[in-house]
Amino acid sequence: MSRTKDLDLFLSELVKTGPAGCGCAVARDGETLYENYFGYADLESGRKIDAGSVYRQYSSTKVVVCTAAMMLYERGKFLLNDPISDYFPEWKDTLVAEKQPDGSVKVRAAKRPIQVRDCFSMAMGLGYGGEDYTHQKMEEVRKGLREKYGDYTLQQDIRAMAQVPFAFDPGEHWMYGFGHELVAGLIEVTSGKKVSEFIREELTEPLEMNSTGYHFFGDTRERLVTAYDISGEKRVALDSIMFDDRFEPEAKYEAGGAGLFSTVHDYLNFSQMLACGGTFKGRRIMGRKTIDVMRSNQLSPAQMQDFVNPYLEGYGYGLGVRTRVDDRRNTANTSVGEFGWTGFMGTYVAIDPQEKTSVVYMHNSIPNREQYIHHRVRDMAFGLLD
Repeated sequence: MSRTKDLDLFLSELVKTGPAGCGCAVARDGETLYENYFGYADLESGRKIDAGSVYRQYSSTKVVVCTAAMMLYERGKFLLNDPISDYFPEWKDTLVAEKQPDGSVKVRAAKRPIQVRDCFSMAMGLGYGGEDYTHQKMEEVRKGLREKYGDYTLQQDIRAMAQVPFAFDPGEHWMYGFGHELVAGLIEVTSGKKVSEFIREELTEPLEMNSTGYHFFGDTRERLVTAYDISGEKRVALDSIMFDDRFEPEAKYEAGGAGLFSTVHDYLNFSQMLACGGTFKGRRIMGRKTIDVMRSNQLSPAQMQDFVNPYLEGYGYGLGVRTRVDDRRNTANTSVGEFGWTGFMGTYVAIDPQEKTSVVYMHNSIPNREQYIHHRVRDMAFGLLD
């Protein structure tokens, strides 16, 4: 049995009881080694998954946004150790919410300014939510933005969040969250364009990603897959889906941490550019050494303790991506320095520049079953290499 048949068998069985449908592709040095699609984009209508199926990317957006920002980095638009307040003056006087032994909170000045690198590496102290003082204040700020503006913009969000006391001093810990909104904002400030415009001009158009964007165009709305809750015995289509309203052409908010839709093939083109040192079909998109900076582990030993979990075992975190480290706990059959990320509803990318190989897998379901699915897909995909 060929090794691609093992991947076919796994994914064809998967969609019988798990995600309604999925797609997967593997490429090496511009050559597609594997591409196949399974199951349904919509169970109710019988619409099948195919190469044109469009998936919500959620946090897989982060890899694209951070890549776009690093293109501006290599053009001299910012330095990684610049204070973020150089670009957002509202962030000059950073505050920290320090929890006291009696449970009270003392708000004090941060020990050092937030640097651009803290935003890329999720070390700036604002997460995605929680019951602590910092995240209660974040919700208060967003409530105020909704009351004042309704559909507010990324820039309005960033500037308002400057008043929130952070959960820790910049660089002290790793916390998944708001950092990549600042990275997207940095793209806008340094390029003079909306993040969607910069990504379209510099990445999606040159990489022939013809079904990727922040807002519906052409027939992308009709090709978007239905998202399912697969936690019970029966797969149930989700009625209300987080951030789907931002796909509307008139929506204002374009996030750094989520917000793109794409296809397997589009994202494969993007991942191959990164795997092949910044080139695509003979055209230079970005520098190879810039990609090396992006995939270098940025975390201190203390931050690694915040980052470690079974899904990320053997990985550190770079500038917006997980990155495989030379670690005795590693369980992946990839090279040191292989990098990528994942999305809330099941999207996944693994990029190995040493092998010029990348793997893209997509479905849209909750729970996403990422550890069970992604690691098996990764191991089978890299098992295709000679």
